[in-house]
Amino acid sequence: MTSASPSTSGTTGAAPRPAPRPRADALRNRERIVTAAREMFVEFGPDVPFDEVARRAGIGNATLYRHFPDRDALVHEVVLSVMSRTTERALEAAAEEGDAFQALRRFTHAAADERIGALCPMLSGAFDREHPELLAERGRLEEAVQTLFDRAQAEGRLRTDVAVGDLLVGLSQLTRPLPGSACPNFDRFVHRHLQLFLDGLETPARSELPGEAATLEDLRREL
Repeated sequence: MTSASPSTSGTTGAAPRPAPRPRADALRNRERIVTAAREMFVEFGPDVPFDEVARRAGIGNATLYRHFPDRDALVHEVVLSVMSRTTERALEAAAEEGDAFQALRRFTHAAADERIGALCPMLSGAFDREHPELLAERGRLEEAVQTLFDRAQAEGRLRTDVAVGDLLVGLSQLTRPLPGSACPNFDRFVHRHLQLFLDGLETPARSELPGEAATLEDLRREL
C-alpha cells in the first residue's frame, strides 16, 4: 500500500496558526509614540512633523513609520487613546466616590488632565469619524459620563435644566489648546475655571439659563 504524500498527510482540519503576539519592545515603542504625539498635538496641533514626534518619543523615524505609516493612522490612535483614558477616569470616579456630584467634579478635572479638548482640532479634514473603533470608544465614553450625570441629578445635586452635552461642551472649550498662540501659560487657569463652571452646575440654581440644554444627540450632529 502506498503511504500518504507528505504534502497532504495530516493537514485535513488543521487549525490555522495564531498570529504572533507583538514583542514587548514593540508595544513599548508604540505607547511612547502615542504619548509623544498626544503631547505634541496639544502643544502644536495635529500637523506637527513626524520627525519631531519621533524625537520626542526617543525613537527613529523608521520605527515610527513602521507603527504608523501615515498621519491619519497616528491621529486615529491618539484620538482612541484620549477617549479610552478619559472613559477610565469616569469609571474610576463613579466607583470610588460616594458623593454623586463629587464624582462628576473629579471626572471633569481628570478629563482636563487627559487633554480631551485636544480632540477637537484632530477631528477635522479626512479623519474617519465613523470608524468602528472610534464609534465603540465614543459609546463607552458617553455611557460612562451619562451615568455620572444621571446619578448626580437623581441625588438632587445637579441642576435639572442642563444635560450631559452642556458638561462636555464646557469641558471641551475650557481645555482646548491654542497651538502656536501667544498665551502658552493658560494651562494654569484651566482647573480654576473648571471649578467655577462646575459651581454653576450644582443646585440650587442661581440663574435661569438661556436656550436649551445640549444633549449628546446635539453634539453628534455637530461632528
